[in-house]
Amino acid sequence: MASKFQNRLVGTIILVAIGVIVLPDVLDGKKSHYQEEIASIPLKPELESDLESFEILEPVDDSKALPDTPVAVVTQEESAEEEALEVIVKAIPERNEYQDSAWIIQLMALKNAENAQSVVDDLQKRGYQAHTKLENGFTRVIIGPDVSKSKLERQVIELEKITGSKGRLLKFKPLNP
Repeated sequence: MASKFQNRLVGTIILVAIGVIVLPDVLDGKKSHYQEEIASIPLKPELESDLESFEILEPVDDSKALPDTPVAVVTQEESAEEEALEVIVKAIPERNEYQDSAWIIQLMALKNAENAQSVVDDLQKRGYQAHTKLENGFTRVIIGPDVSKSKLERQVIELEKITGSKGRLLKFKPLNP
């Protein structure tokens, strides 16, 4: 049989266990359970304002009246002259509008194309008409073309302040003159 000491020890352990488990719940008082409020999203939102109304306009009659005078008849001599002029005009090569009077600024020539492109991007953000041109292993940074030489001369001074590079003003040579 078990001794008195063992019985007392088991009884003490049971009382302590009951105290640890039950006593905090009894002394805690009224428990409040928190529950998150859930708001449901409506399937169709309710409109708070009146619907907008648009005025429907009648279509405008834009038909044009035909001329009252008859069309002039072209003779064979006039049509032959016109054909000869067309042949002469086609023989003259088309001239680019910039061929004689346009200018560019050659700002710098860089070996690294990525650096040249970053300079061009920066200048374009500042409002300049900047481009790159690959030539003999170098990537040239070019501003223009523009027909106003004085405008580009002022830009050379501004660009020197921005980039620290002294640009040269050159005549613009189009690819297809």
